[in-house]
This record gives sequence, C-alpha cells and structure tokens, in this order.
Amino acid sequence: MKFFVDTADTAEIRDLAASGLVDGVTTNPSLIHKAGRDFLEVVKEICGITDGPVSAEVVATDYDEMMREAEIVRKIADNVTVKVPLTIDGLKACKSLTDDGTMVNVTLCFSANQALLAAKAGATFISPFVGRHDDAGFDGMKLIEDIRLIYDNYLFETEILVASVRHPVHILEAAKIGADVMTAPPAVIRQLVKHPLTDKGIESFLADWAKTGQTIG
Repeated sequence: MKFFVDTADTAEIRDLAASGLVDGVTTNPSLIHKAGRDFLEVVKEICGITDGPVSAEVVATDYDEMMREAEIVRKIADNVTVKVPLTIDGLKACKSLTDDGTMVNVTLCFSANQALLAAKAGATFISPFVGRHDDAGFDGMKLIEDIRLIYDNYLFETEILVASVRHPVHILEAAKIGADVMTAPPAVIRQLVKHPLTDKGIESFLADWAKTGQTIG
C-alpha cells in the first residue's frame, strides 16, 4: 500500500520523505489555509520534494471554471494530480482531464455508488473519507470493502485512496482490505512506529550497554 502524506507543511513532508515513507502527497483548501502560504507556490515546492503524485484541488463548482483552474494547476509540474469533487461537473472534468493524460483524484467520496461513477469517469484515484464517514454514524472501513469488491469485479484501474484517516487502526484495516493508497497526517504516520514494547526494549538494551562501559568507535 502506498503512503501519501496529507499536509501542505513542506518541512513535515521533507522529514518523512527522508525515511522513504512518502509515495505522494495530498492537499486540500483547508490544508493550504493552515499552511498560510500561496497555493501555487506551496504545490510547486511539494512537487520538488517527491516524485509521486501531488494532489492539488480546484475550488470551482462548475465544469468550465474547474477546467480553467485545472489548466493552471496541472502546469505546475508533471506529477500534479488535479483534485475534483464528486459531483456531476466534477466527473465531467475528471473525464476531460484523464482523456488528456492528466492524473485526477476524485474527492469527497462517501458511497460505493459514487466510487463506481468515479471509476467509470476514468479517475486515477478515488478518495473515500473514512473518518468523516465514521463521524456520521457509518462504517468507513465497510465502505472501503465495498469499493474494493466493485473495482475487483470489473477490473477498474482507479486506485482506492483511503482519506480522512484519523488513527493507525484505519491504516491497518485499509491495508488488510487491500486499498491501493492511504493518506494521513504526518502525526498519524509517525504513530505507526510506536509500540510500548519497542520503547521498553530500547530502554533495557541501553541500560545494559551502559553497564559495559563501552563505546562504539
């Protein structure tokens, strides 16, 4: 499963990229607002940090304006993925852009039917929001299971990009189901390495090493 980082904080992206854990990056208008930087500038910088797909979202709601914004966004770098909402106009934009060779991430997916539409429109990625789905009283991971089944039934090439990831269990369950990609905030990705027995083992080894009075080198 590919790991995307869900942030517009370039320092965080660089730090995680050094560990080899970054296969791509997702951004959205809220993350750009949080970063407090110019949208085009920060997307360009992120595209220079990773060779993987970098999702940059249009903010228009009608087809013509989506396409105008997408034309600007996709010129930033070859690895830009244009992010569009799961609406009829968004699906029209998805088809036009993918037909023209541009990667497209269809976002704000909350049902398997919506995911089916995105795949038929040729989406590169579909982004089901598992955390928000859970918040609304539904089972976010059941949604991923349903999409995986449908995509496998019809051999769709659209990749399932699990989004709105809130904790490591979401990542574990997505991997078990067979999601293609997950995107999570840096803090959640860092939680994956944590285990109390690992910490306890390091503490024990260091204590024993100190007793030897040795140094390495």
